[in-house]
Amino acid sequence: MTDTVGLMGEQNEQRGVEHSVRGRIAVVTGASGGIGSAVCAELTRLGCHVHAIALDDALLDELRNRSDLGDLAIYPLDVRNAAALRSIIGEVKPDILVNNAGIIGALNTAQTYDPTTADALIDINLRSAVHATLAALPHMVARNNGHVVFTGSIAATRPTANTAVYSATKAALSTFADGLRMDLYGTMVRVTVLAPGRVETHLYDDLHGSHDAARQALYSAAAAIAPIDIATLVGVALTMPQHVDVTRLEVVPTAQVYGGAAMAPLAST
Repeated sequence: MTDTVGLMGEQNEQRGVEHSVRGRIAVVTGASGGIGSAVCAELTRLGCHVHAIALDDALLDELRNRSDLGDLAIYPLDVRNAAALRSIIGEVKPDILVNNAGIIGALNTAQTYDPTTADALIDINLRSAVHATLAALPHMVARNNGHVVFTGSIAATRPTANTAVYSATKAALSTFADGLRMDLYGTMVRVTVLAPGRVETHLYDDLHGSHDAARQALYSAAAAIAPIDIATLVGVALTMPQHVDVTRLEVVPTAQVYGGAAMAPLAST
């Protein structure tokens, strides 16, 4: 009985030891969007040296002009430029890599889907994350310390109509992460997949013409998750004791549910 109590006490003491990331080097892709910029802010708050990669556009200008992000290093880059992406990762040698770059593409049925849009989804959502991760891992493994985070989606396991390609890219990210954990067995490199439901970001802006239109169509009737909520979860995963790997975080708005069934009506004869 005494040994059991002693063991429980040791375990409780271990649980209280936060893994500090202060002074760590972090790279965030898709850093100028809603989730990306919130993650940059959270990592800065935790004391990381943050390197932000994003498209050279107005959102990146907003990120560049923020006064609360300290010594943020900014790299204007389309992540489809795999060679440049690998070069940045190889030079920076991050302790933390947040693969956040992503698009949703067109919301069309697969039978009417534009192959060019499908290629863009695969290149941005999946291929860039694979290239960035492969570039970062050798340094993490050599140091026996590191954390790779993927912004996935609940669509990876619960796809909806008109999102077949998008959902496939997110499912592939999740499977890639599972494979990484197998390859990293025996190291202290951790892997986390975020699987959010509806988050109010700029993801749907192009589809609706503007963020105001997207907000009216998607976010006005019920409270969506805020980017800061996702960033907070990233901070939680990073600062858990090092013997704890938060492998998957599925989070949806309280007002959002998935499931149900549908039956197509019989064709009239």
